[in-house]
Amino acid sequence: MRVDADAEAVAVLQPAIRPPEAPAADPRCDFESYVSTRYGALLGLGYLLTQDRALAEDLVQTALIRCWSSWHRVRSEDPHAYVRRVMVNAHTEWWRRRRGRTEVPSEDPLAEAPRPEYVSGLVGLVEHADLIQALRRLPRRMCAAVVLRYFEDLTEAETAEVMGCSVGTVKSQTHRALTRLRAELGSLDAEEA
Repeated sequence: MRVDADAEAVAVLQPAIRPPEAPAADPRCDFESYVSTRYGALLGLGYLLTQDRALAEDLVQTALIRCWSSWHRVRSEDPHAYVRRVMVNAHTEWWRRRRGRTEVPSEDPLAEAPRPEYVSGLVGLVEHADLIQALRRLPRRMCAAVVLRYFEDLTEAETAEVMGCSVGTVKSQTHRALTRLRAELGSLDAEEA
């Protein structure tokens, strides 16, 4: 009988003995904090992938909407890497659906570029309309590889993870893209001379 009384006393007192648990962080506040600190970088990535301000904003919004439903899992890992991956995947889906449709790009890609106060990393890039036009002419996968490797400054392994492919694919896509960009931008330099 005494054992039961002791067990019952421990069960009653256990909540009082246990240290209070830290309140779980509010996922909404965490998400809002992430968006407010990273929106500019996400918009910059979106612009580099799409070369269009409106599409970049749509891409960022699409990615954030998709991430919100699983934010409780995302925030425990590397949230920026996860959101980048969602953006690249959404961008790829858009281009697969739009294949065959022709769109006339803006004559001046800089007119649509994100404002520098939002995207500080793009200030130097946005001054180079020729580079933006050349990126626009690359196949989407090559463009994504170059943007992630050289503008987002990811390693080959990180780029492969974001793109959902092998490191070898990243290397070949990047090499081919750089070859095309050098040829195209080199021919522009020759024309100006």
